[in-house]
Amino acid sequence: MYYDDDLNMNNPLDFAVGLRDRKVLDMVAEAIDRHDIVLAYQSIVSSTDTSFTAYHEGLARVRDKTGRIIPARQFIEVVETKELGRKIDCISLQKGLEMLARVPTLRLAINMSARSIGYGPWMDTLNKGLAIHPTIAERLILEITESSAMVMPDVVSAFMSSLQAKGISFALDDFGSGYTSFRYLRDMMFDIIKIDRQFISEIQLNPDNQVLTQALISIAKHFDMFTVAEGVETQEEVEFLQHLGVACLQGYFFSAPTTRPTWAPSDEYAATA
Repeated sequence: MYYDDDLNMNNPLDFAVGLRDRKVLDMVAEAIDRHDIVLAYQSIVSSTDTSFTAYHEGLARVRDKTGRIIPARQFIEVVETKELGRKIDCISLQKGLEMLARVPTLRLAINMSARSIGYGPWMDTLNKGLAIHPTIAERLILEITESSAMVMPDVVSAFMSSLQAKGISFALDDFGSGYTSFRYLRDMMFDIIKIDRQFISEIQLNPDNQVLTQALISIAKHFDMFTVAEGVETQEEVEFLQHLGVACLQGYFFSAPTTRPTWAPSDEYAATA
């Protein structure tokens, strides 16, 4: 079990939040011990031809003791700053690299925290995975959230530069959700900018989000960065985003994340079932 001695016994709200977080940490730690971390794959499609999948994203999922698949939004904030978060990043990367080796036509994005930069096991996992197949690096995209990238922008910039030299691409996830310094955005030179879903939901009805999204697209184009709209759920959103000129679209309107994609080798199912 994962124990935390910092529960505040004097404040009922803090105690309840701390107890909830400890339960989440225990669940994740136990899942790691059972090897119950899996990837759920979601397609990212071209906005000009939505039948064409540009690449997929592999999203970390935890399988709890009952067999339920727990999405990252229910645990990632709790583990983000702890070693469990680093372990999740390592396992996600390993599974993603293995899938890239098994499906040579696949291009895949894997999430990581900037806090995993410099974490020895993560770099070991990356280097071993890249050695499996000569095209893996050019088919791998590493997604870093805006919030974690801004914690250590200089470190992220140097890290990205060294891996981009090997052919790896980088995506800035949840762009616009935080307080990105445009100086840092210029210096880090992400390949892909993913516009946060808060701007995308019912964008055709929200003039403020229309202006903000257009501005984010213009910024990305200025820096020669590819744009992806996150959380697309309706035809109306699709049509408006196409009008704005976003490059790619991601969301439940096109596909839900699945641990059993049709393009995966059949024996992969046995490994995650």
